[in-house]
Amino acid sequence: MSNASVHTGRHFLQIPGPTNVPDRVLRAMDMPTIDHRGPEFAQLGLEVIEGSKKVFKTKNPVIIYPSSGTGAWEAAIVNTLSPGDKVLMVETGHFATLWRAMADKLKLDVEFVPGDWRHGASPEDIEARLSKDKAHSFKAVMVVHNETSTGVTSRIHEIRKAIDAAKHPALLMVDTISSLGSIDYEHDKWGVDVTVSCSQKGLMLPPGLGFNAVSDKALEASKKNSSLRSYWDWHEIIAANKGGSWSYTPATNMLYGLKEAIAMLMEEGLDNVFARHKRYSAATRAAVETWGLENLCLDPREYSPILTAVVMPEGHDADQFRKVTLDNFDMSLGAGLSKIKGKVFRIGHLGHFNDLMLMGTLAGVEMALDLAKVPHRAGGVMSAMSVLTGRDAKASQAKTAVA
Repeated sequence: MSNASVHTGRHFLQIPGPTNVPDRVLRAMDMPTIDHRGPEFAQLGLEVIEGSKKVFKTKNPVIIYPSSGTGAWEAAIVNTLSPGDKVLMVETGHFATLWRAMADKLKLDVEFVPGDWRHGASPEDIEARLSKDKAHSFKAVMVVHNETSTGVTSRIHEIRKAIDAAKHPALLMVDTISSLGSIDYEHDKWGVDVTVSCSQKGLMLPPGLGFNAVSDKALEASKKNSSLRSYWDWHEIIAANKGGSWSYTPATNMLYGLKEAIAMLMEEGLDNVFARHKRYSAATRAAVETWGLENLCLDPREYSPILTAVVMPEGHDADQFRKVTLDNFDMSLGAGLSKIKGKVFRIGHLGHFNDLMLMGTLAGVEMALDLAKVPHRAGGVMSAMSVLTGRDAKASQAKTAVA
C-alpha cells in the first residue's frame, strides 16, 4: 500500500453538499426508535414543523418528506401543475437542467430559456417573456436559487418584482436545495409560492429529508390541478401535521437531527449565518484571484456565498486535479457536472464550517495546484487570510485615506 493511500486525521469534505454533519446533530439522531403515533413524537413533530417555518421565513405550511431534494422537486410539480401546463424555466446549470427533465417527464410544456452556466436567471428576460404572454398561458416560473453546479445565485427577489411588473398570475417556484440555511431567503416576503429544499446542505443533516414551503396561492392551485399523487399529496400531510404526525411513517431519527440543526441555526442567528457564508465566499474568491484562476460566475451580484466554481486553465483536467487533491490531502472537492465536467472544480464553503476549516481547505487546494503542476501564482492562502482577518479592508481604507 502506498503512503498516498494512507491518511490520518479527519477527511476534508469540501463538496457543496452533502456537507459536514455537526457532532451535535449526529448525537441528537443517536436515539432509540420511538412510537411515531405517540405523544413524545407528536411533540417533536410540532417542534420541527414550527422550527422549519423560521428557516424558510414563512407563516405558511412547510411540508417535510422522507425524500431527497429530487422528491421535493416532484412534490412541488404534482401538487400545483397539471400535464400540459406551460411553465417557464431557466438554464442556469446542471440542476436547473435536471428539474427541466423532470418537468418534461411529468408532461409539462416547458419553455426553457437557454443560459451559459455563468449567469443566473435574468429578471429582465423573465419580465419580457411574461409581458408578451397576454393569455397567461404560463402557469409557473421555476428557478433554481443557488445553482450548485456553477456557484451562481439568482436574484429571486428581483424575479418576484419582474413577475409583478408583468402583472402575471404565474406561480413562482424556487429550488433552494443548496441555499436554505446558508443564503438569505424570504419565502413570504419575496412572494414565493413553492420553495423546494432538502436536508444535506445548509441544514447540516445527512441526505433524507425533502421540503416544500407553500403559499396560500399554491395551496389553492393544488386543489384544482389534475396531476395524480398520493405519497406527495400536501393536504393529507398538512392535516396530519396539525397533531404533530404524518400520513405515513416519517423519518423519526432524521427529525431529531432536524430539531438540533434548527436550534444551532437559531443560536447563531440566521443573519450571522448568512454573513459568515459571505465572508468565506469573499475569502475564497480572493484566493482564486491571487492564484490567477477564473471564477465560473461572471456577475459579482450573483457570486454564491456557499461555493466557488473554479475554471481550470486550458489543457488541464479538473478531475485529475481533484484526484491529486484527494490522494495527497484526503480532501474531496466538487466535480464539474455535465457540460463543464473536467473544466471546473468546486470548493464548498457552507454549513458547519469555520475560519480554520476554510484555511485548511484553501491550503490543500494551493498545495495540490503545485503537485498537479497547474499554472498559478502563489499566495492565495495569504489573500484569503487577509479577508478573514480584515487586513484587506484596513489596507483599502488606508489607501482611500491617503488618496
